[in-house]
Amino acid sequence: MMAAVTCLTRALRSLTLSQHALLSSQTGAQTKLGAQVSSTAVQVRGFLTTAALSQNRTHWKQIEKYTVRPIGMKKTGGRDHSGRIRTHGIGGGHKQRYRMVDFQRLRYEADREVKPFDEKVVEVRYDPCRSANIALVAGGNRKRWIIATENMQAGDIIKTSGVIGRMAVSASEGDAYPLGALPVGTLVNNLEIQPGKGSEYIRAAGTSGVLLRKVNGTAIVQLPSKQQVQVLETCMVTVGRVSNIDHNKRIIGKAGRNRWLGIRPSSGLWQRKGGWAGRKIKPLPRMKNYVNLPSISA
Repeated sequence: MMAAVTCLTRALRSLTLSQHALLSSQTGAQTKLGAQVSSTAVQVRGFLTTAALSQNRTHWKQIEKYTVRPIGMKKTGGRDHSGRIRTHGIGGGHKQRYRMVDFQRLRYEADREVKPFDEKVVEVRYDPCRSANIALVAGGNRKRWIIATENMQAGDIIKTSGVIGRMAVSASEGDAYPLGALPVGTLVNNLEIQPGKGSEYIRAAGTSGVLLRKVNGTAIVQLPSKQQVQVLETCMVTVGRVSNIDHNKRIIGKAGRNRWLGIRPSSGLWQRKGGWAGRKIKPLPRMKNYVNLPSISA
């Protein structure tokens, strides 16, 4: 889109307005005078333009074909597609490139629900777009990025299976199984709430959930916030804890580091803490039920 707009702008800059056409449309008899005037063309100056904000800032989000190559990203400054600020306190920051993380561990296998497959960890690296580290895994004729677990290292072999057997499996860290195939008490992360939709819970650095119990084809998982959710036992999870467990212990140290992170300075006005501050003893929230949601085909 940007290339088309650039070509259009250059064409308008080089556009010439012929006075011969204007004079011939008004008076058809003055051909000799029109021939003399057409030799002195008047050049029209081009105008400044830009692409639509929806395509200028979110085109990298509209890429459907998966790739492991980093994608260029443009800053939004907290603005939406119309240019209005929707989230304050965002702006600047170090330039980032987005790496497409695959949150569906069973995406590429035709017989994924029958035949398990192995993948090898190529590298584990920092990702500027999330708090957890990511791992590049390779298996068969493909590569993809996934969320790395706590002790995942280059050279590890991780297993992915969609089979729920009669006996609970003894899974290693980084393996992905349905909830129904794991024993009760397993630490899990990257939890799906709909089979085939991809993980939506427990993806932040250092977090993990616990498989509490399995009831009539469903599984109940406790999230890091102590909230309990009930999902189908066919929902996929990754065994273990998310990597970068010391993320919450980092020290900013100076105001400039927040600017590197894209956080603009807020008001320095001191305000006394009211009754909202302090510890509250509250009962646990009700369990969320995701069992009756419409199924998603992978």
